Amino acid sequence: MAITPIDLYASFLHLRQDGQVHAEQPVFDPERDGWQVMTFHVENDADVHGDHWEIHTAADEVVACLTGGIRLYLRPQQPGDEEEQIKLAAGTAAVVPRGRWHRIALDAPSDTMSVTVPSGSRLEKRTET
Repeated sequence: MAITPIDLYASFLHLRQDGQVHAEQPVFDPERDGWQVMTFHVENDADVHGDHWEIHTAADEVVACLTGGIRLYLRPQQPGDEEEQIKLAAGTAAVVPRGRWHRIALDAPSDTMSVTVPSGSRLEKRTET
């Protein structure tokens, strides 16, 4: 089998339960099993669905800032609490715990990478802006 380079911005990597890794079309499928590695070049908050909260119920998520700068927000767990903000500079990452609502905002155009199990993931429109 020939080993060829994979364009991480044009493909998602699907890390299957059986140990195989496949480069696939960049489609986030909440019905997919196994882990998924996703890399994006993002220019604005719309590119990271900043107007939505996101949750992953099957696994933690690694959110990495490869270039630029992003802010990761965690939704308050109790009414009246403030959002928790984590600033990620180029070359840093954070682990969002399984089952924790979160969103991303950009400080500048950035390259990001996330790793999670898409199964059971959901988006919810933010009511506050």
